Amino acid sequence: MPDTPTTDFGYQQVPEGRKAERVAKVFDSVAPSYDLMNDLMSLGLHRAWKAFTVAQAGVRPSMRVLDVAGGTADLASAFARKVGPSGQVWLTDINGAMLRAGRDRLLDAGQVQPVAQCDAERLPFASGSFDRVTVAFGLRNMTHKDRALAEMTRVLKPGGKLLVLEFSKVWKPIEPLYDLYSFGWLPWLGKRVAADADSYRYLAESIRMHPDQKTLQAMMQHAGLSRVRWFNMAAGVVALHEGVRI
Repeated sequence: MPDTPTTDFGYQQVPEGRKAERVAKVFDSVAPSYDLMNDLMSLGLHRAWKAFTVAQAGVRPSMRVLDVAGGTADLASAFARKVGPSGQVWLTDINGAMLRAGRDRLLDAGQVQPVAQCDAERLPFASGSFDRVTVAFGLRNMTHKDRALAEMTRVLKPGGKLLVLEFSKVWKPIEPLYDLYSFGWLPWLGKRVAADADSYRYLAESIRMHPDQKTLQAMMQHAGLSRVRWFNMAAGVVALHEGVRI
């Protein structure tokens, strides 16, 4: 019998068909404290990283924007203000708990935008539907990153832009300090605030398993994007990659 294909779940290897289920359990657990933990983990820097992403996207009135793995709708809400009443922002996530939190945030802000629970590897949209597609801190959790990138590229209009904000490869001299933070402070914080050290240990491991800047650039080019470049932030703790659909 052929071997069952496996993929990474943090530092573990799990059957490909089980990763989405395992990731779903992580985000079901962290959803109630997700925004608070983001502020604590990054000392509020995640807000600046997302603000830079919004500025770099160059969203204008009447545009159609897709926010993949949009979670609690930080980006979707910002884009909704940019597109105005003549535009549209789709908030999507594979995880129902995260999506409900994002939907509620949009409604609380008076922003009525479409919401869809879907898998980034099988987006339920026609080709060439969007001017911009974004994914922030979600790509590393996807089982087949190449398929997800291909799908996000497919739904872009020619000349449209994909923006990927994700943890990346840090500047080597700070690696020891970053490891101490990731595998010491982060699980401790997760236990104290979210009563879930294991989920935050997985998040730290998933960051280490994610492709570095150059590898992700090559993957985006292979998906059909041109002019792919990246911007390092916080010494490479986070990088914003962008590319334009050919």
